[in-house]
Amino acid sequence: MRLIESVAEMQDWAWQQRRHGRAIGFVPTMGYLHEGHVSLMRLARERADQVVASIFVNPMQFGPKEDLAAYPRDLERDKALCEAAGVDVIFHPSVEEIYPAGYQTQITVPAVAAPLCGASRPEHFGGVATVCCKLFNCVQPNFAVFGAKDFQQLMVVTRMVADLNLPVEIVAGPTVREADGLAMSSRNVYLTASERAEAPIIQRTLAEARALVAAGETRRDTVLALVRERLAGASLGRVDYVDLRKIPNLEAADEFPTGRHLLAVAVFFGRARLIDNQVLDFAITD
Repeated sequence: MRLIESVAEMQDWAWQQRRHGRAIGFVPTMGYLHEGHVSLMRLARERADQVVASIFVNPMQFGPKEDLAAYPRDLERDKALCEAAGVDVIFHPSVEEIYPAGYQTQITVPAVAAPLCGASRPEHFGGVATVCCKLFNCVQPNFAVFGAKDFQQLMVVTRMVADLNLPVEIVAGPTVREADGLAMSSRNVYLTASERAEAPIIQRTLAEARALVAAGETRRDTVLALVRERLAGASLGRVDYVDLRKIPNLEAADEFPTGRHLLAVAVFFGRARLIDNQVLDFAITD
Protein backbone atom coordinates (compact mmCIF):
# COMPACT_ATOMS: atom_id res chain seq x y z
CA MET A 1 0.00 0.00 0.00
CA ARG A 2 1.28 3.44 -0.96
CA LEU A 3 0.95 6.72 0.98
CA ILE A 4 0.73 9.85 -1.17
CA GLU A 5 0.81 13.32 0.36
CA SER A 6 1.06 15.73 -2.58
CA VAL A 7 -1.55 16.67 -5.16
CA ALA A 8 0.96 16.43 -8.00
CA GLU A 9 2.02 12.90 -7.07
CA MET A 10 -1.60 11.83 -6.63
CA GLN A 11 -2.58 13.17 -10.04
CA ASP A 12 0.44 11.56 -11.69
CA TRP A 13 -0.38 8.17 -10.14
CA ALA A 14 -4.03 8.48 -11.19
CA TRP A 15 -3.05 9.44 -14.74
CA GLN A 16 -0.84 6.36 -15.00
CA GLN A 17 -3.68 4.09 -13.85
CA ARG A 18 -6.22 5.62 -16.21
CA ARG A 19 -3.72 5.47 -19.10
CA HIS A 20 -3.50 1.71 -18.60
CA GLY A 21 -7.28 1.32 -18.44
CA ARG A 22 -7.47 0.61 -14.71
CA ALA A 23 -10.66 1.64 -12.95
CA ILE A 24 -10.12 3.70 -9.78
CA GLY A 25 -12.53 3.46 -6.85
CA PHE A 26 -12.34 6.21 -4.24
CA VAL A 27 -13.44 6.44 -0.60
CA PRO A 28 -13.04 9.95 0.88
CA THR A 29 -12.74 10.01 4.68
CA MET A 30 -11.61 12.28 7.50
CA GLY A 31 -9.82 9.39 9.16
CA TYR A 32 -10.28 7.81 12.59
CA LEU A 33 -11.74 4.93 10.64
CA HIS A 34 -14.31 2.40 11.81
CA GLU A 35 -16.11 -0.56 10.29
CA GLY A 36 -18.45 1.75 8.40
CA HIS A 37 -15.54 3.23 6.46
CA VAL A 38 -14.03 -0.22 5.96
CA SER A 39 -17.30 -1.48 4.45
CA LEU A 40 -17.11 1.32 1.86
CA MET A 41 -13.53 0.35 1.02
CA ARG A 42 -14.56 -3.27 0.58
CA LEU A 43 -17.38 -2.17 -1.70
CA ALA A 44 -14.90 -0.17 -3.78
CA ARG A 45 -12.53 -3.17 -3.83
CA GLU A 46 -15.26 -5.32 -5.40
CA ARG A 47 -15.64 -2.94 -8.34
CA ALA A 48 -12.25 -1.33 -8.94
CA ASP A 49 -8.81 -2.28 -10.17
CA GLN A 50 -7.25 0.26 -7.82
CA VAL A 51 -8.74 1.65 -4.59
CA VAL A 52 -7.80 5.01 -3.11
CA ALA A 53 -8.89 6.22 0.32
CA SER A 54 -8.26 9.79 1.37
CA ILE A 55 -7.63 10.79 4.96
CA PHE A 56 -8.06 14.54 5.29
CA VAL A 57 -9.71 16.45 8.12
CA ASN A 58 -11.24 19.24 6.08
CA PRO A 59 -11.24 22.57 7.95
CA MET A 60 -13.65 24.14 5.47
CA GLN A 61 -16.56 21.99 6.69
CA PHE A 62 -16.18 22.92 10.37
CA GLY A 63 -17.95 25.93 11.87
CA PRO A 64 -16.11 28.40 14.15
CA LYS A 65 -17.39 26.70 17.33
CA GLU A 66 -17.02 23.10 16.13
CA ASP A 67 -14.52 20.39 16.98
CA LEU A 68 -11.82 20.76 14.30
CA ALA A 69 -8.88 20.77 16.71
CA ALA A 70 -10.36 17.99 18.83
CA TYR A 71 -11.47 15.81 15.92
CA PRO A 72 -10.00 12.34 16.61
CA ARG A 73 -6.97 11.31 14.56
CA ASP A 74 -4.93 8.09 14.44
CA LEU A 75 -3.07 7.73 11.15
CA GLU A 76 -1.18 4.55 12.03
CA ARG A 77 -4.38 2.73 12.97
CA ASP A 78 -6.09 4.10 9.86
CA LYS A 79 -3.27 2.80 7.65
CA ALA A 80 -3.60 -0.68 9.12
CA LEU A 81 -7.37 -0.72 8.53
CA CYS A 82 -6.97 0.52 4.97
CA GLU A 83 -4.37 -2.12 4.15
CA ALA A 84 -6.57 -4.88 5.61
CA ALA A 85 -9.49 -3.66 3.49
CA GLY A 86 -7.46 -3.89 0.29
CA VAL A 87 -6.75 -0.19 -0.27
CA ASP A 88 -3.94 0.43 -2.75
CA VAL A 89 -3.26 4.11 -2.03
CA ILE A 90 -3.92 6.42 0.91
CA PHE A 91 -4.07 10.08 -0.13
CA HIS A 92 -3.12 12.06 2.97
CA PRO A 93 -2.46 15.68 2.01
CA SER A 94 -1.80 18.54 4.40
CA VAL A 95 -4.21 21.43 4.74
CA GLU A 96 -1.68 23.64 2.93
CA GLU A 97 -1.56 21.18 0.02
CA ILE A 98 -5.35 21.32 -0.46
CA TYR A 99 -5.84 25.00 0.41
CA PRO A 100 -2.61 26.81 -0.50
CA ALA A 101 -1.99 30.44 0.38
CA GLY A 102 -4.47 32.71 -1.37
CA TYR A 103 -7.11 30.00 -1.83
CA GLN A 104 -10.57 31.56 -2.43
CA THR A 105 -12.90 29.22 -4.35
CA GLN A 106 -15.89 27.53 -2.76
CA ILE A 107 -18.63 25.36 -4.28
CA THR A 108 -22.16 25.53 -2.91
CA VAL A 109 -25.26 23.44 -3.58
CA PRO A 110 -27.77 25.82 -1.99
CA ALA A 111 -31.13 24.06 -2.10
CA VAL A 112 -30.04 20.52 -1.18
CA ALA A 113 -27.66 21.81 1.50
CA ALA A 114 -30.08 24.23 3.18
CA PRO A 115 -32.32 22.00 5.36
CA LEU A 116 -31.49 19.39 8.01
CA CYS A 117 -27.81 19.61 8.96
CA GLY A 118 -27.41 22.66 6.73
CA ALA A 119 -29.75 24.68 8.94
CA SER A 120 -27.66 23.89 12.03
CA ARG A 121 -24.27 23.99 10.29
CA PRO A 122 -24.50 26.58 7.49
CA GLU A 123 -20.80 26.35 6.58
CA HIS A 124 -20.69 22.58 6.47
CA PHE A 125 -21.89 21.48 3.04
CA GLY A 126 -20.08 24.21 1.14
CA GLY A 127 -16.93 22.75 2.65
CA VAL A 128 -18.00 19.21 1.78
CA ALA A 129 -18.80 20.05 -1.85
CA THR A 130 -15.58 22.01 -2.27
CA VAL A 131 -13.27 19.38 -0.84
CA CYS A 132 -15.00 16.55 -2.69
CA CYS A 133 -14.62 18.37 -5.99
CA LYS A 134 -10.93 19.00 -5.25
CA LEU A 135 -10.36 15.40 -4.17
CA PHE A 136 -12.07 14.12 -7.32
CA ASN A 137 -9.70 16.29 -9.36
CA CYS A 138 -6.72 14.89 -7.45
CA VAL A 139 -7.69 11.20 -7.46
CA GLN A 140 -9.56 11.16 -10.81
CA PRO A 141 -11.73 8.19 -9.80
CA ASN A 142 -14.19 6.33 -11.98
CA PHE A 143 -16.48 6.13 -8.96
CA ALA A 144 -16.57 7.32 -5.34
CA VAL A 145 -18.31 5.58 -2.46
CA PHE A 146 -20.21 7.45 0.28
CA GLY A 147 -22.11 6.05 3.25
CA ALA A 148 -25.89 6.37 3.40
CA LYS A 149 -25.74 7.41 7.07
CA ASP A 150 -24.71 10.85 5.85
CA PHE A 151 -27.61 10.89 3.39
CA GLN A 152 -27.71 14.66 2.93
CA GLN A 153 -23.99 14.65 2.15
CA LEU A 154 -24.65 11.90 -0.40
CA MET A 155 -27.35 14.02 -2.06
CA VAL A 156 -25.19 17.18 -2.02
CA VAL A 157 -22.28 15.41 -3.69
CA THR A 158 -24.57 13.68 -6.21
CA ARG A 159 -26.12 17.04 -7.17
CA MET A 160 -22.72 18.72 -7.39
CA VAL A 161 -21.34 16.00 -9.67
CA ALA A 162 -24.39 16.22 -11.95
CA ASP A 163 -24.38 20.02 -12.07
CA LEU A 164 -20.65 20.27 -12.85
CA ASN A 165 -20.61 17.35 -15.32
CA LEU A 166 -17.90 15.58 -13.34
CA PRO A 167 -17.08 12.11 -14.78
CA VAL A 168 -17.49 10.36 -11.42
CA GLU A 169 -20.17 7.82 -10.51
CA ILE A 170 -21.43 8.25 -6.93
CA VAL A 171 -22.07 4.94 -5.18
CA ALA A 172 -24.00 4.66 -1.89
CA GLY A 173 -22.90 2.19 0.77
CA PRO A 174 -25.36 1.07 3.47
CA THR A 175 -25.20 2.38 7.03
CA VAL A 176 -23.15 0.10 9.27
CA ARG A 177 -24.38 -0.24 12.86
CA GLU A 178 -23.20 -1.52 16.19
CA ALA A 179 -24.90 -4.63 17.55
CA ASP A 180 -27.46 -2.48 19.41
CA GLY A 181 -28.32 -0.43 16.32
CA LEU A 182 -26.28 2.72 16.87
CA ALA A 183 -24.90 3.99 13.57
CA MET A 184 -21.10 3.87 13.51
CA SER A 185 -19.45 7.29 13.60
CA SER A 186 -16.01 8.63 14.44
CA ARG A 187 -17.72 10.97 16.91
CA ASN A 188 -19.14 8.07 18.95
CA VAL A 189 -15.82 8.18 20.81
CA TYR A 190 -17.10 11.33 22.53
CA LEU A 191 -19.98 9.48 24.21
CA THR A 192 -19.84 8.75 27.92
CA ALA A 193 -20.94 5.29 29.08
CA SER A 194 -24.38 6.63 30.05
CA GLU A 195 -24.82 8.50 26.76
CA ARG A 196 -23.70 5.44 24.80
CA ALA A 197 -26.34 3.34 26.59
CA GLU A 198 -29.11 5.77 25.59
CA ALA A 199 -27.98 6.57 22.03
CA PRO A 200 -29.54 3.47 20.34
CA ILE A 201 -32.95 5.06 20.96
CA ILE A 202 -32.34 6.87 17.68
CA GLN A 203 -32.34 3.73 15.56
CA ARG A 204 -35.21 2.14 17.51
CA THR A 205 -37.29 5.26 16.91
CA LEU A 206 -36.55 5.29 13.18
CA ALA A 207 -37.47 1.61 12.95
CA GLU A 208 -40.77 2.31 14.69
CA ALA A 209 -41.53 5.09 12.22
CA ARG A 210 -40.72 2.78 9.31
CA ALA A 211 -43.13 0.17 10.70
CA LEU A 212 -45.82 2.82 11.10
CA VAL A 213 -45.54 3.88 7.46
CA ALA A 214 -45.37 0.26 6.29
CA ALA A 215 -48.66 -0.34 8.15
CA GLY A 216 -50.30 2.39 6.07
CA GLU A 217 -49.77 5.71 7.87
CA THR A 218 -49.89 8.53 5.31
CA ARG A 219 -49.76 11.68 7.45
CA ARG A 220 -46.49 13.58 7.71
CA ASP A 221 -47.30 15.16 11.07
CA THR A 222 -48.23 11.83 12.66
CA VAL A 223 -44.89 10.30 11.70
CA LEU A 224 -42.91 13.31 12.92
CA ALA A 225 -44.86 13.50 16.17
CA LEU A 226 -44.09 9.85 16.90
CA VAL A 227 -40.36 10.40 16.38
CA ARG A 228 -40.25 13.53 18.53
CA GLU A 229 -42.19 11.82 21.31
CA ARG A 230 -39.90 8.79 21.37
CA LEU A 231 -36.69 10.83 21.27
CA ALA A 232 -37.96 12.95 24.14
CA GLY A 233 -37.57 9.79 26.22
CA ALA A 234 -33.77 10.07 26.03
CA SER A 235 -32.93 11.88 29.27
CA LEU A 236 -29.37 12.65 28.13
CA GLY A 237 -30.29 13.58 24.56
CA ARG A 238 -31.14 16.98 23.07
CA VAL A 239 -32.87 16.94 19.68
CA ASP A 240 -31.37 19.21 17.05
CA TYR A 241 -33.91 18.36 14.34
CA VAL A 242 -36.48 15.82 13.23
CA ASP A 243 -37.63 16.26 9.64
CA LEU A 244 -39.18 14.49 6.65
CA ARG A 245 -37.87 15.42 3.20
CA LYS A 246 -38.46 14.37 -0.40
CA ILE A 247 -35.71 12.37 -2.12
CA PRO A 248 -33.48 13.34 -3.93
CA ASN A 249 -33.56 17.14 -3.60
CA LEU A 250 -34.73 17.27 0.04
CA GLU A 251 -37.70 19.58 -0.44
CA ALA A 252 -40.14 19.70 2.46
CA ALA A 253 -42.62 16.82 2.56
CA ASP A 254 -46.26 17.40 1.74
CA GLU A 255 -48.96 16.94 4.37
CA PHE A 256 -49.76 13.56 2.80
CA PRO A 257 -46.45 12.36 1.33
CA THR A 258 -46.22 9.88 -1.54
CA GLY A 259 -43.16 8.01 -2.78
CA ARG A 260 -39.66 7.94 -1.27
CA HIS A 261 -38.84 10.32 1.57
CA LEU A 262 -35.99 10.73 4.02
CA LEU A 263 -36.81 10.73 7.71
CA ALA A 264 -33.75 12.39 9.25
CA VAL A 265 -32.77 13.19 12.81
CA ALA A 266 -29.89 14.79 14.67
CA VAL A 267 -29.54 14.42 18.44
CA PHE A 268 -26.90 15.78 20.79
CA PHE A 269 -25.60 13.46 23.46
CA GLY A 270 -23.11 15.57 25.37
CA ARG A 271 -20.29 16.54 22.98
CA ALA A 272 -21.48 14.14 20.27
CA ARG A 273 -23.98 15.24 17.65
CA LEU A 274 -25.37 12.00 16.23
CA ILE A 275 -27.21 11.86 12.91
CA ASP A 276 -29.22 9.01 11.46
CA ASN A 277 -31.97 8.49 8.92
CA GLN A 278 -34.49 6.10 7.45
CA VAL A 279 -35.80 6.03 3.89
CA LEU A 280 -39.59 5.73 3.98
CA ASP A 281 -41.76 4.61 1.06
CA PHE A 282 -45.19 6.17 1.35
CA ALA A 283 -47.91 4.43 -0.64
CA ILE A 284 -49.04 6.28 -3.75
CA THR A 285 -52.81 6.70 -3.49
CA ASP A 286 -55.40 7.70 -6.07
